[in-house]
Amino acid sequence: MLYRQIVYLFLLLAWGGAGSAQAQTSTALASVTAGTDDKPPAPWKILGFPQQNTQKPVTQFDVVTLDGERALRIRTDRSYGNLVDELSGPLPGQLAWRWRLDQPLKDTDIHTKGGDDSALKVCVLFDEPLERLPVLQRTVLRVERSSTGQNLPAATLCYLWDSKYPPGTSGNNAFTDRLRYIVLRGPEAPLAVWATQTRNVAQDFMKLFGDEDSEVPPIVGVLVGADADNTKGQSLGYVRDLRWLP
Repeated sequence: MLYRQIVYLFLLLAWGGAGSAQAQTSTALASVTAGTDDKPPAPWKILGFPQQNTQKPVTQFDVVTLDGERALRIRTDRSYGNLVDELSGPLPGQLAWRWRLDQPLKDTDIHTKGGDDSALKVCVLFDEPLERLPVLQRTVLRVERSSTGQNLPAATLCYLWDSKYPPGTSGNNAFTDRLRYIVLRGPEAPLAVWATQTRNVAQDFMKLFGDEDSEVPPIVGVLVGADADNTKGQSLGYVRDLRWLP
């Protein structure tokens, strides 16, 4: 079971590997709506499940003009996908962004594997030292890193816009303890209305991973994503102004 959980985490992130030739050597977060193209700019890259493992469709990410400003549009249709900016270095500060949900997912339940979908999520990935993990998880992650040749992140913190649970709900992902979440917007949140979020990521990390860590490890990436592959639904949301604050 644990082996499947770690494999799922690898598929969940379809991780390119922090420390790869393409990874940034700083924590500077690129604008997700820069430029004039309708596609997210480099170094952001869209990652779905590896095609050799599944034929699931990939969540669609494009840049559009909404309310007179450029915004990242995120659309699911029974799909899975993440937009990732690989970074490397200490956590630089608070994370801020604006988001809105126009079409929520139905039948989600993040406490179960069958309902583990999110119409919108913003995540921070951490290079947690393996010696801080439980022994069995540490061993399996070492094996997965060796077999895939990828430096898979050992800890991921996700902020969710959820269709079922209220703000403040937090816990471990239904598939793996290596990913933990906090719900920031729930079913009571108005649709098609921009909401501003600012999070003290260090505090949130210690709240969720403090059972393993006494300090916040370096980060290896930030991602924006949405998935509807478990509930077979459709959703529409937007993100803009994603940035670090001191």
